[in-house]
Amino acid sequence: MLIVFSTDRKFSQTFFEESNLCLFTLLVIKDYGDVMKKIDLMIFDFDGTLVSTGDDLVNSINYTLKVLNLEPKPKKEIISFVGDGISKLIERVLGQDGFRFYEEAMKIFTDYYDKHLLEDTALYPHVEEVLKNFKNKTKIILTNKRHKFTTKIAEGLNIDKYFAEIIGIDSLSFSKPDKRVTEYLLDKYISARENTLIIGDGINDIMTAKNSGILSCAYLNGLGNRSDLLNMKADYYCEDILEIRSLFQ
Repeated sequence: MLIVFSTDRKFSQTFFEESNLCLFTLLVIKDYGDVMKKIDLMIFDFDGTLVSTGDDLVNSINYTLKVLNLEPKPKKEIISFVGDGISKLIERVLGQDGFRFYEEAMKIFTDYYDKHLLEDTALYPHVEEVLKNFKNKTKIILTNKRHKFTTKIAEGLNIDKYFAEIIGIDSLSFSKPDKRVTEYLLDKYISARENTLIIGDGINDIMTAKNSGILSCAYLNGLGNRSDLLNMKADYYCEDILEIRSLFQ
């Protein structure tokens, strides 16, 4: 299967050829100068894009289930529930049969996670290098994680200084993929849609871009499902976040 994605004929095309379980990526560049797309506003997802938070989330969920005398869940299953905030994460983990424990589970999880969210959490490779590279660009964290937890992790990993604003799921009355969150940012930071980019590892990130007419770059090695991301047909894809340095200026 050959899929071609291109935001503009002047810019690079990324070809994804998928055969069985192998994905081969070829960036076709005719002229290096033509590859770079000018960006004024960069919107970054958090979990699975900038920061590897999976282990601490999984550990906190399984601690919650243990306290409730419920069976632990495998890591892969818990990770598949991530992306729409803690409330949805707890709902999905408990399922219909365990939903009666929802309120108690929320309290156990949030209390525990607040104390353990930096134990195994770390920046993905090259993240700080990329943030420094784009030091003159306005950068935002836009996540469906709670603002308090996001800020605490960003400060703990010393990357909060790179961002003009951190927006969590509870920061506004709407969240990803609602286009109003993007409208808020475009108005506040005075950026044209064609010069605004969202970078993320989840379908909510790509949906946010599609809903609001901004550019999208999907990071394929985060917490999100690779196949789902490919099917979303983002404007750009990267295997390593470092690659965005050669795509945008």
